[in-house]
Amino acid sequence: MRLLHEGALTVEGRLTEASNATLYCTVSDGTRSAACVYKPVAGERPLWDFPDGTLAGRETSAFAVSEALGWAVVPPTVHRDGPFGEGMVQLWVHGDTTADLVELSRSTDHTGLRRMAVLDTVINNTDRKIGHLLPTPAGHLYGCDHGVSFAEDYKLRTVLWQWQGLPLTEEALTALMRLRGLLADPGSEVAAALESHLTGPEAHAVRDRVDLLIQHGIHPYPAPDWPSVPWPPV
Repeated sequence: MRLLHEGALTVEGRLTEASNATLYCTVSDGTRSAACVYKPVAGERPLWDFPDGTLAGRETSAFAVSEALGWAVVPPTVHRDGPFGEGMVQLWVHGDTTADLVELSRSTDHTGLRRMAVLDTVINNTDRKIGHLLPTPAGHLYGCDHGVSFAEDYKLRTVLWQWQGLPLTEEALTALMRLRGLLADPGSEVAAALESHLTGPEAHAVRDRVDLLIQHGIHPYPAPDWPSVPWPPV
């Protein structure tokens, strides 16, 4: 995290298929270096349903929620200045190129995938595509591209609906209760991140979603008046 916060960013290239400016970079402090993704706020395209210039902060907030849950679903992510102004910097994950992502996305017994489904509910992710799954050769599963998350209204749109209506695991309920406690603590990192990067109503909606998940104890159903699967799903 210190390297991501303080290291010098050198732009190596651009991910041209991304809808917003997404730059592949090296971050270095002179003794250590790592690959990372840098998404400057200046390169964000305006959206009709999210305030302009807020996607980088939402990505940073998703990392904070992931850490508070204790699951490390989102790669290390910081909000900082860079060659093209402030933006999001996230550690590059070298995924397992032999993994069948479509098959993985349909799994019903993958612990990391089910954790991701819970995270997506908490952050109200509107764009969980199959291509956003990043399994590592060591077996850990990360997810990326959480910029269009944290809307105040329920807009969950994901390829991970296989657990809808099923009881949450005890592990998930324990993690959600821990998150609820941290959200209630103004001094916690996750509460500070949401206060910095979200509107007041959006941050309040996060707490409401956590409360509802704990109260009902089940994975949610798709909204009846909102597209439930992103397009294209890959």
